[in-house]
Amino acid sequence: MTAPLHEPTAEAAPSAAEEAAVASADAKAVQGRSLGRIAWERLKRDKLALTGGAVVLLLIALALLAPVITSLLGQDPNEYHENLIDPLFGTPTGSLGGVSGDHLLGVEPVNGRDIFARILYGARISLLVGFLSALVAVVLGTILGILAGFFGGWVDSLISRVMDGLLAFPQLLFIIALVSVMPNEMLGLTGTGVRVFVMILVIGFFGWPYIGRVVRGQTLSMREREYVEAARSLGAGRLYILFKELLPNLVAPIIVYTTMMIPTNILTEAALSFLGVGVKPPTASWGQMLSSALDYYDSDPMYMVVPGVAIFITVLAFNLFGDGVRDALDPKGSR
Repeated sequence: MTAPLHEPTAEAAPSAAEEAAVASADAKAVQGRSLGRIAWERLKRDKLALTGGAVVLLLIALALLAPVITSLLGQDPNEYHENLIDPLFGTPTGSLGGVSGDHLLGVEPVNGRDIFARILYGARISLLVGFLSALVAVVLGTILGILAGFFGGWVDSLISRVMDGLLAFPQLLFIIALVSVMPNEMLGLTGTGVRVFVMILVIGFFGWPYIGRVVRGQTLSMREREYVEAARSLGAGRLYILFKELLPNLVAPIIVYTTMMIPTNILTEAALSFLGVGVKPPTASWGQMLSSALDYYDSDPMYMVVPGVAIFITVLAFNLFGDGVRDALDPKGSR
């Protein structure tokens, strides 16, 4: 018997580095991702949403730093500059409503107050009312919505009828009537503080049914899920199921509707100030500035354009960011 022409060669054993690389690749392949990470990766791909979020953060920073910025510029939102006003027509001297190096967005007619400083301080009022009224609506809507969806029966019927009534109620007219009869002092607040407090409460109170309906519908669909039944079978109480099983799964829709609610609240505050039932002068407000600009839209259009653009950019930024958050948190989204 003849020997084989070629001896079989043994395959080379993989090196330690190669084994480590393969193990690392396998670990990455099976590595799980949290819902938050998945949502963030989706949101990062949405350039419009990121732009809107950046503008929102910028607006918040400008509002918080308004006293510092105006101090650095040497401008006070309530300081008069009558020397910059044409004594005959009452409009700012110079072009574009008195725009200059000292007054970046010009000055107001008649009194000459710096528009840029008043825009910054007006942002504080708009964002304060927008965020806090949304917080009131979220707290009330989440609590009442989850109770209606979980317990059902007469509890669901009662809360649902209350929501229907509030949704049909003329919110704007009620706020106008309420603010007009409010005292000048209440709970240690005076003047503008009282009106801001009332606006936050009333806007939030009339806004909770919108998020309450969403939470109720989500709770109705989740209360029969397997994990809820498993918790019941293990002896979990109602409070445990509400706050440990249901509420964490409601965070995504709550966040989405909160981002959608804030710009609506900002518009409501601007409308109330425009109608004269918002903050009291001389406190700066975008809606109040628009209302004052009606008398000068032909002679000083910049006075109307600046607060209008501020409202437009703010609402647009929140809406773009809210749309992006909704798409990122949607488990059925394609992006």
